[in-house]
Amino acid sequence: MKAARPTETLFDGDRLRARLTRPRDGGTVLYVTFRQRLDQPGSFSDDPPVRQALALGLAHLHLQSRWNDWYLNPETEALEAALCTLRQGFTQARAVGYSMGGYAALRLAAALDLTQALVISPQFTLDRTVLPVERRYREAAAFDRGLGDLARHGKPDLCGAVVFDPSHPLDPLHARLIRQIMPGMAPAPCMFGGHPATQAIRAGGGFRQFQALGLNAALSAPAIVRLHRALRTTSSRYWHFRAKACLVRGKTAQAEQALARAERLADA
Repeated sequence: MKAARPTETLFDGDRLRARLTRPRDGGTVLYVTFRQRLDQPGSFSDDPPVRQALALGLAHLHLQSRWNDWYLNPETEALEAALCTLRQGFTQARAVGYSMGGYAALRLAAALDLTQALVISPQFTLDRTVLPVERRYREAAAFDRGLGDLARHGKPDLCGAVVFDPSHPLDPLHARLIRQIMPGMAPAPCMFGGHPATQAIRAGGGFRQFQALGLNAALSAPAIVRLHRALRTTSSRYWHFRAKACLVRGKTAQAEQALARAERLADA
């Protein structure tokens, strides 16, 4: 890995934090990541920078929300102002985010003037007046529909890829709504990928390959799908989610076969 400068805190609020690590030569391209939803929120963490980004000469910006508020709180606009100022020092900005972090990438894309974004199983909204079927998250009751409206605050010309599991009950719906207002976000369906939809890729040993796709300036949705397909047969998570889908559809024999394969792969 190339030598890196010490990590600096760009924004240090009570609810939001942004930390930046530059390669020794400073870097001209910004790579942005977002912490996803936590089962036990309430604190910030000192996550290390993405080594693969620094090795490529990219500066790494990591954003965190203390609470599971989808990055929507009284500090959001101040963070956006800080991001706008930071972005002026870079020629490009690429981002990757999972679930709540994927939503944050879309919501803050305008402030970051993102060149491309890779979002995995993101939400379009938690506003139940818009999407009444979205009831997975207890935080939905406090979702700020005005501050969180992607049609108003997003980046309509954003390009990139939205990864989702077509077998999931809600993720395809969110992906479709996102693509309606951001048509440059190409679909990358990963069947039985789970939530987030890259669980099969990770379980199949492809995390670094997937990360490399997001770092590449020529992000390709078809390349993501090809990676998923190449790894799914050896991924315990893929067969686990396939078994669940078969059970829901009443295909008991197929579910048992898929579950047995998932168990063998997990043991191995």
